[in-house]
Amino acid sequence: MLHEIALTMIKGIGGITIKSLISYCGNAEEVFKSKKNQLEKIPGIGGVTAEAIIKHKTFERAEKELNFIEKYKIEPLFITSNNYPKRLRNCYDAPALLYFKGNTNLNNQKIVAIVGTRNATNYGKAFCDKLVEGLQRHGLLVVSGLAYGIDIAAHKAALNQKMATVGVLGHGLDRIYPALHRPFAEKMLAQGGLLTEFPSETNPDRSNFPKRNRIIAGMADATIVIEATRKGGALITAEIANSYNKDVFAVPGRVDDEFSDGCNFLIKTNRAQLLTRVEDIEYIMGWMDDKLITQKIEPQLLLDLSTEDLKIVNLIKENGSIPIDDLQFKMNIPQSKLAMALLNLEMQSVIVALPGKVYRLN
Repeated sequence: MLHEIALTMIKGIGGITIKSLISYCGNAEEVFKSKKNQLEKIPGIGGVTAEAIIKHKTFERAEKELNFIEKYKIEPLFITSNNYPKRLRNCYDAPALLYFKGNTNLNNQKIVAIVGTRNATNYGKAFCDKLVEGLQRHGLLVVSGLAYGIDIAAHKAALNQKMATVGVLGHGLDRIYPALHRPFAEKMLAQGGLLTEFPSETNPDRSNFPKRNRIIAGMADATIVIEATRKGGALITAEIANSYNKDVFAVPGRVDDEFSDGCNFLIKTNRAQLLTRVEDIEYIMGWMDDKLITQKIEPQLLLDLSTEDLKIVNLIKENGSIPIDDLQFKMNIPQSKLAMALLNLEMQSVIVALPGKVYRLN
């Protein structure tokens, strides 16, 4: 892991470049063994980047970070790791390395991100509590940013419902920001965890939070916005989620309320689905109870399939069986649309859902 950490610490090299280097060189150690002329032949790697790799001086700092994560039992997740969040890995600008401390599965079958204003009203916090309570039966993972307002309300609600919750940080794991949320962060270590792309000694600088937001959006099936101003960080997260072809939900509010303006804007411009109750999410995402699905499925003749349905069937046929995350990546459509198509095919007895959201032909 020393070479992976060192690679991420070279100035001017980000996740996209690192993924390109790894795909050509095989692993991080081989990147450092490569000669400059070899590196320059890699698409997107010019002379400046190749020179930065050759003349790197990051191993001492990387070794210090390695000692830190070993001491505090932090799990480094390189992009090639099996435990790396698979949904996030499919995003073009996913970070090459994450640091995780906790006890939950970052590839949970269902994951939602809940974000919003730091100046949450009692209405917003109450809606958040009710929403998380309603989602509890799905055994999902709640992701947010540990910030004031809606973020911490989402974490608290998940903790109260005995649900796993992960806080994505804009700084290293050697500190908690804001400090007021340390008690909740400590509880989350036993019931979820803390995740960041930043090494220790990284301050919670303003520029880090948009980067943090892309992780929140990227690792979730859906992003839920509860109260937000037009220029708030929650809208940045929603825009990123949209750019990743993810589903976005927003809670409407009064037209004259500053902290509902962002949500109303997302709904008005078709950037988000209207959310007024938990059933809205369940319907759009296709998160039905197994019992309900079983009751609806009846043997019937194979109907004429749409072009999109045929593509899904052919992909499943080619692979024998395929997880929903891989299917979504290959189809490149919103998960809600894919989930409804899969449910339709299942109800026609064309496909069968296996444990872990894996599908095969019937």
